[in-house]
Amino acid sequence: MAAVATCDSVAGSTGSAVATASKRNVTSFQKRGPRASGTNDSGPRLVSIAGTRPSVRNGQLLVSTGLPALDQLLGGGLAVGTVLLIEEDKYNIYSPLLFKYFLAEGIVNGHTLLVASAKEDPANILQELPAPLLDDKCKKEFDEDVYNHKTPESNIKMKIAWRYQLLPKMEIGPVSSSRFGHYYDASKRMPQELIEASNWHGFFLPEKISSTLKVEPCSLTPGYTKLLQFIQNIIYEEGFDGSNPQKKQRNILRIGIQNLGSPLWGDDICCAENGGNSHSLTKFLYVLRGLLRTSLSACIITMPTHLIQNKAIIARVTNLSDIVVGLESFIGSERETNPLYKDYHGLIHIRQIPRLNNLICDESDVKDLAFKLKRKLFTIEVDFIS
Repeated sequence: MAAVATCDSVAGSTGSAVATASKRNVTSFQKRGPRASGTNDSGPRLVSIAGTRPSVRNGQLLVSTGLPALDQLLGGGLAVGTVLLIEEDKYNIYSPLLFKYFLAEGIVNGHTLLVASAKEDPANILQELPAPLLDDKCKKEFDEDVYNHKTPESNIKMKIAWRYQLLPKMEIGPVSSSRFGHYYDASKRMPQELIEASNWHGFFLPEKISSTLKVEPCSLTPGYTKLLQFIQNIIYEEGFDGSNPQKKQRNILRIGIQNLGSPLWGDDICCAENGGNSHSLTKFLYVLRGLLRTSLSACIITMPTHLIQNKAIIARVTNLSDIVVGLESFIGSERETNPLYKDYHGLIHIRQIPRLNNLICDESDVKDLAFKLKRKLFTIEVDFIS
């Protein structure tokens, strides 16, 4: 299929993608398997791909976000064909961690990566991915991070009791070697041989946009247009749309887009309340979601929503995303010096969970969530203070 070349072709690909999505269930990715001996069952079976599992709720094919605790909060993981939007914390300290966990999980499972950024070279981002914890060391590292702190004994006992009470709803640490998703050591970098053996594609905006580029009248910025072209080419040329099922083994394309909507992408929605490109970001998300719905892909986007002055744009961006998770850091706030919050670094807000193959939207069982970055692990826990 031809790449997106102009605004008209972008809109055309959007229409075809949405039309195709409306005719079939494009995000459960089912195929017919061989009949079992002695049975006449020829019903569809889920595609078997490393690093995926079907949802127990709706049969949706899921991948891990790289944080098992976040997977549980999202209903088991990130559904293939969907967009996870991370609302960046104020100083953009913790959102890059979630971004890197998602990419690291892809490398560990042998998935193909597509990393896009206007700020940092994708090759440098991959060099900063956290190292995976081996099964035999995973629980030991977690226990050391949790309990090797100078905390009064009464507080430790209270936290232990609170964690056991929380376990049925959310796992905050390693529980077994058969878990879905992996844990990572934030103090170490992923081995170079794993990165070199991985299949990845980088999109670094300064290398794709030249100063002499002729900008045509369009509702999409040149950066967004180039990125859509790049994503579409990878999806169709490498068969993630299912067009080449016999040529190679099925795999997942993990797409990571960093700081989308920032001025570095040529967007002015963070600079003015009524920017000239106010529809550029929303149209980009609309086209992107159409591409994802018809492919074996999953996408995570980080966005500085706290800089967007127009709340109507934020509402439209939320509606065009499947999952929205917000990070609120305590840095620079009164909670940073409040002794009640000394054990946490910020709050995590699950703002939206997708409505996939259901008439109603799923809701998280836990509302008050806090996160902290320990010596090695990033953990999500219930904020029992609020």
